[in-house]
Amino acid sequence: MAVSIGRRRFGAAVAATGFMAFAGGALRPAAADSAKYRLRYGTAFPADHPGVKRIQEASAAIAKDTGGQVDLQIYPNSQLGGEPDMFSQTRTGALDFMSTSGVNQTVVPVGGINAVAFAFENYDKVWAAMDGDLGDYVRAQFDKVGMHVIPKMLDNGYRNITTSNKPINTPDDLKGLKIRVPGNQLWVTLFSDLGAAPTSINFGELYAALQTHVVDGQENPLALIDSAKLYEVQKYVALSGHIWDGHYIFANARRWNGLPAEIRDAITRNLSDAAVKEREDIVTLNTNLVGSLTKAGLTFTSPDKQPFRAALKQAGFYTDWKKKFGDEPWALLEKYTGPL
Repeated sequence: MAVSIGRRRFGAAVAATGFMAFAGGALRPAAADSAKYRLRYGTAFPADHPGVKRIQEASAAIAKDTGGQVDLQIYPNSQLGGEPDMFSQTRTGALDFMSTSGVNQTVVPVGGINAVAFAFENYDKVWAAMDGDLGDYVRAQFDKVGMHVIPKMLDNGYRNITTSNKPINTPDDLKGLKIRVPGNQLWVTLFSDLGAAPTSINFGELYAALQTHVVDGQENPLALIDSAKLYEVQKYVALSGHIWDGHYIFANARRWNGLPAEIRDAITRNLSDAAVKEREDIVTLNTNLVGSLTKAGLTFTSPDKQPFRAALKQAGFYTDWKKKFGDEPWALLEKYTGPL
């Protein structure tokens, strides 16, 4: 898979998959005007991110499997608002579907447990946990607040730190760094405990914040660093892998339960298949991106993770978050990660 589709290639890809872009910015199957069920899906992923491409493919497959009854319209690049906004819209029913990760922690605190720093050593442990007992536990908590969750998560990737003013090699290099984080307390606590100065900024506003030095650093997976062109406003990447981040695919539960069972089955099957394919895309992308981002001007470092984890342990990070999440989900987390 190519690193970035780009405007011209993205247009060709849209045409090849039978999608049309309308004035409102939605991506939808070309023959969707006669659909009985019109559903909107919002995401912060840029239009050429695998998390959009695979959902586009799922939309076309859903339309085919339901005989054209379902028109799933995809709105990438935060067109419908930031992730907290889209999450709220989905809870209230103003939006049918959206995908996100950590911002959901404001409603269901345990929704962010996958983001405990340096918890998952590799993808085998990630997917065993999130497709298994830990994921089942978290999905059940969202169901209690009116949010249905598709069984398979999208992969957002391991998050890495980028900076414009200095490379990051040790915890001391983070002291006082103005770094953008998503809008939830786990990320804020993580970087505060490491001595940085975290600031919550919506992803759609991140490029401008880095360009104007509102913040001097940020942390995201390589695929997003590439697709959002953050390499244009950053100089260094530390392959810290400090958090594994995934996106749950949410649906408004009332809207979901009001759909016929066969429609729900088609949506679940195709969105789950899309998520599994997207996971493979992200692995392929990240394998190739170090080289392409180096050519784009970024300098990479590979810091030892153990000093960062030791600093967090000394600051009480793991003890505090175990108390916040609770003994039961923490035990499920450690079932896959080992003691934290």
